[in-house]
Formats: sequence, C-alpha cells, structure tokens
Amino acid sequence: MIFTDDTEETLRAAVWLVNSAEDPDSLLTPADEAAFLSGYGYTGRIDRDQAEVDALRKLRPQLRTMLLASRDEMAIAVNEALAGVSLALRLARHDAMDWHLHAVADDRPLAERVLVETAMALIDVIRAEEGSRISVCADDTCEALALDLSRNRSKRYCSTACANRNAVAAYRARRAEA
Repeated sequence: MIFTDDTEETLRAAVWLVNSAEDPDSLLTPADEAAFLSGYGYTGRIDRDQAEVDALRKLRPQLRTMLLASRDEMAIAVNEALAGVSLALRLARHDAMDWHLHAVADDRPLAERVLVETAMALIDVIRAEEGSRISVCADDTCEALALDLSRNRSKRYCSTACANRNAVAAYRARRAEA
C-alpha cells in the first residue's frame, strides 16, 4: 500500500469524476451521481438533485488541474482549495473505513467536500513525492487520467479497454512486421 485506504479511495473517486467528462459524459443526471456514490463512500449531506450533479460537473476541470499538476503547482492548488472553505477537522469512522480525517462539516455541499477531500489526499501525494502516479492515459486517443497505485508503477492506461486496445494494436504491428 502506497497511501492510506482513505487517500487511495479519495484519489480513485477524484479520477473517476475527472474521467466522467470523457466522451461519452457519464455524469449527467442524479442517477449517474447515484452510480458514482455507490462506488465511493461519501457520507454526510447528499442532495441527489440536478444542482448537485451540476456542481460536481463544474468541479471536474479544477480536479483535473490539481491531479495533473507538478508537485509545487499541486501544493499551490491544494492551498487554494483549502483556503476557500471553513475547515472542521475531525477523525471519523464509518462503514468499512477505519479512523480517518474529515476536513469539513458533513452538512457542506457534496462538491465542496469532494474538493477538500481530494486536496487532503493530494497532501499525502505531495509529501510522498508520488505525483507521477497520476497521469494522462498512455493511449494516444484518450485524455482520461490513469491512477497507478501498483507497487511496480506499471499502470499506464486509464482502463482495461485502453490497455487492451493498445495491446491488440502492438500485436497486430508485430504480426505485420513478421
């Protein structure tokens, strides 16, 4: 494990949100938001309405910029994200998650909590100098983010589909040369 469970989960959620903007957009309705929430353990206030979906959609470019920033730029973006909210730090334990840090009150809007939790996770990324674990997918036709939490730093693609497409293309290129 490179990071704590809550940091890894938050990074996965942030990458999912950013990648939901890829064609086709997979975050358009409250039902899409429900699918996101079923995969990621956000607690607290969840309105489940179109305004909340729109706020999450609006957050995606900021998350993308933060996740792909150089270490120093990432620190600046984290500081800016944290400066814009009232922090209410506390330890929490819920669902299957052991003790971890919540940085804002549970009654704050979901998009604000996602932003702050992502900023908190990126603090761990910055301190561990592990920003290279977040990159753009190695598939030339894809702009989605790839999150590499593997021990050997081998993940280059955002999804199995991109990895398979590139493996098949490489195989076909080798066969054509033979």
